[in-house]
Amino acid sequence: MTENMRSLRNFFLYKCLFALTFWSHISLSVENELFTSASNDLPEDGSDNKIKSLPLLYTNSHQPKANVDWVVIQNTTESLSLSEITNGNVKKLVALLSNFRQGSRLQNLTLTNVSVDWNALIDIFQTVWHSSIEYFNINSVTQLSDIESCVFDYSGTSMKALTINNVTITDLYFSQDDLYKVFADMNIAALTIAESDLIHMLCPSSDSAFRYLNFLKNDLTDLLFKKCDKLIQLETLILRKNKFQSLSKVSLMTIHMKSLKYLDMSNNLLSHDAADVQCQWAESLTELDLSSNQLTDSVFECLPVNIKKLDLHNNQITSVAKGMAELKSVKELNLASNRLADLPGCSGFVSLEFLNIEMNSILTPSADFFQSCPRVRELQAGHNPFKCSCELQGFIRLKRQSGGKLFGWPAAYLCEYPEDLRGTQLKDFHLTELSCNMTLLLVTALLLTLVLVAVVAFLCIYLDVPWYVRMTWQWTQTKRRAWHNHPEERETVLQFHAFISYSERDSLWVKNELIPNLEKGEGCVQLCQHERNFIPGKSIVENIINCIEKSYKSIFVLSPNFVQSEWCHYELYFAHHKLFSENSNSLILILLEPITPCIIPARYHKLKALMAKRTYLEWPKERSKHALFWANLRAAISVNLPMADGKRCGETD
Repeated sequence: MTENMRSLRNFFLYKCLFALTFWSHISLSVENELFTSASNDLPEDGSDNKIKSLPLLYTNSHQPKANVDWVVIQNTTESLSLSEITNGNVKKLVALLSNFRQGSRLQNLTLTNVSVDWNALIDIFQTVWHSSIEYFNINSVTQLSDIESCVFDYSGTSMKALTINNVTITDLYFSQDDLYKVFADMNIAALTIAESDLIHMLCPSSDSAFRYLNFLKNDLTDLLFKKCDKLIQLETLILRKNKFQSLSKVSLMTIHMKSLKYLDMSNNLLSHDAADVQCQWAESLTELDLSSNQLTDSVFECLPVNIKKLDLHNNQITSVAKGMAELKSVKELNLASNRLADLPGCSGFVSLEFLNIEMNSILTPSADFFQSCPRVRELQAGHNPFKCSCELQGFIRLKRQSGGKLFGWPAAYLCEYPEDLRGTQLKDFHLTELSCNMTLLLVTALLLTLVLVAVVAFLCIYLDVPWYVRMTWQWTQTKRRAWHNHPEERETVLQFHAFISYSERDSLWVKNELIPNLEKGEGCVQLCQHERNFIPGKSIVENIINCIEKSYKSIFVLSPNFVQSEWCHYELYFAHHKLFSENSNSLILILLEPITPCIIPARYHKLKALMAKRTYLEWPKERSKHALFWANLRAAISVNLPMADGKRCGETD
């Protein structure tokens, strides 16, 4: 056949295939011929004449449908997807697939909604096994008849991966081994049987070529691959969502898998008791997923020593025991969604680079984490119930110092406690250094206390506070004794017009001027003078208090000598106390000699206050003014007092 004739034939074939896109039904025989012609006429030299894509064929659901029809989902030179495979069209399908001999370009085959007998399914597998197909996917398989023992020819295949999803077996009374043996001895690199209620799988009868096994969402148990030493090339094993219970038995399952690197045991029922047999893992295992199980703190006693990536999220771990076996190779550790109360240290994870502890029970994470874990490049600690207090300040400072090591900052880091700060981002939470540093707070409080004590001590010394305290105590004791010893004298009776307080150095003026002019002049004035009216046997303080209380007025003869007298100070203090306690105007100040403020001691602040606020009588040096002075003084102390015979001063018979 000439080259022009071959091109004309191919052109005609393409036109026919294009026209088929408008057909709603196509018989298996016609389609078989088309696929056969297309396969035979594909150029082998890779020229531009090769078919780029075969047409997509769909069946209209409202038209009658022959029992040999199926739906073509995808159809290219490398991939073919068919749906609705039944016992009625399976022979034609086998005949069709037989045309794709090894060396053909078709590499991917997907069958969906397959409802056939066991023997028909084996025919499909066997045909695909000796075709050019490398990746075979079967979805939604319904097995209609009993499963029987069969001889399967595994030789000379291009198959690399088989994926079976959602298998339903209508007749459950069959020999399980007949089913498992077909798949266990397959000489392909990858096998997936998922969501198929698989309860067991046999160990291969000879050294297996499996490098990838995926039994997702089945009913497999701890009996799987028990003492199986044939999976020597297996690198990835996925057993997610099954019914495994014992972590130690899982470890023993892997011990003969010399090439195993990745194991997914998530979403099972795994637990570990410290009393269980010792765990023995494949030494080659570097990635282990144990998430969503029932593991507790004891899991750290049953882990592969060479593990590099470990996923333990969504378990029941409360702490990472310090005495556990060291996992020196771990670089990634996921402990999210557990019950941890603090960040785990790196004493057992010296190579740790990534740590996830999100959604735990961490209130105040340790601030020294990055110091103990210098190799950590990323920490995920968000979505924890953080307690925003002083203890958290160190962790917040840690974020500022660590740069971008804290993943999810700041959105995932919120205050949970106290309630008034709930929802506040940690970056917006601030406390003063003084309120959080206990040492600094104690030192500051101590210094303030010392300063306060020093100030109080200085004021006490400067103002002579101890003296006032002592005098107040003596006055109180005197009043108490008078109350208990002489109850009949509780009501004070005035006996004197005035009590005279003066310095001994001014006694001549008092005796020669003051007393004669008041007592011997006009009127009847009774003066109380300590030399003649103090009662022997009583203390000086007690005598002073009694004289002041029995006198209507207290006369203080002020002079520089008065300021220097200790006893004058006592008398002034008690008289001033009476002034406030009785709310009376009982003080009379006589300025005998001028007193400059600078000579008044600091403890005489009461005297300074009295001289500043109260008027006083100044003793005139001119004799002509003496009469007026005495008249004013006599008027200030004028009052009728009872005498010893019951009469009042100034009364006659």
